[in-house]
Amino acid sequence: MSGVQMIEVGADEAGQRLDRWFRGRFPGLTQGKLQKLMRTGQIRVDGGRVKASDRVDAGQVVRVPPGVEEAAAKPAPARTQRLDLDEAAALADELKHRVLYMDDDVLAIDKPAGLAVQGGSKTDRHVDAVLDRLKFGAKDRPRLVHRLDRDTSGVLVLARSRMAAKALGDVFKDRDAGKIYWAVTEGVPTPRQGLIDAPLSKGHGPGGGELMRVDELQGKSAKTGFRVIDAAGDRAALLELQPLTGRTHQIRVHCAAIGTPILGDPKYGPRTSPFYDLGVPRKLHLHARSLDLDLPGRRTIHVEAPPPPHMLETFGLLGIDPGNDQDR
Repeated sequence: MSGVQMIEVGADEAGQRLDRWFRGRFPGLTQGKLQKLMRTGQIRVDGGRVKASDRVDAGQVVRVPPGVEEAAAKPAPARTQRLDLDEAAALADELKHRVLYMDDDVLAIDKPAGLAVQGGSKTDRHVDAVLDRLKFGAKDRPRLVHRLDRDTSGVLVLARSRMAAKALGDVFKDRDAGKIYWAVTEGVPTPRQGLIDAPLSKGHGPGGGELMRVDELQGKSAKTGFRVIDAAGDRAALLELQPLTGRTHQIRVHCAAIGTPILGDPKYGPRTSPFYDLGVPRKLHLHARSLDLDLPGRRTIHVEAPPPPHMLETFGLLGIDPGNDQDR
């Protein structure tokens, strides 16, 4: 049986109800068992007694009593590091070579496509697993303050201190971070510049998996600005996209909704494509291109990530030129 765990709340978890926080990390832990552990004082936050409805803040420390993982049907692996030492060292070394920006508060890396930010039931190799190896001389391990989908490449920002995590968490929560994405789409949108305003809600795909969908009646507001940077005739386009809200898979669903799905999108794009016959890689062509951060009392931090190799290959195959941007 495992001993007491002291787990720090991440900036991306701030504001959650405590019971929801536990469900995210220990999915198999029943509500009844959780309530009992709280009533008996075995679960505490910053040393104090808590209720299920209490909300957690970034940097708070949650006491998780012995046996919680064993009581859960399937323990959440977000903080479980299953990589062996050689694998962890190799991943950390790779990420060290992908640093885009670093100061006393902020660390930004160019996350490769295919690498998860946090773990899951079948995911051992992820950024969170090696954060202890990315301190670069700082006292604390860097903290995640936002996420990218596993298959999305590009700028991923980490906080290098507890205070920075709180400040950056507020920036992302208030939608004050200027995010720009690049995507290669099948087809060219008409008009070539505009705003996609399509509310989104959660639904289910044919296999029962969760999918986001446009839902004008019950969906939550979702807005994405877009413009064409360059196009390959009417076959494909390189789009610059700016999400103005932060819904799950927002850019991917919005691109599909206007008839120009993102190349290589297994959830919202077509299963087959003539582009694959041309040698276009079967990878998601979505890239977090740049991020602008306004931190209190500081100048704006601008971080930019180069396109990943599979998108550069597609540019060459389709004759798309990112430098042919007339509006830049």
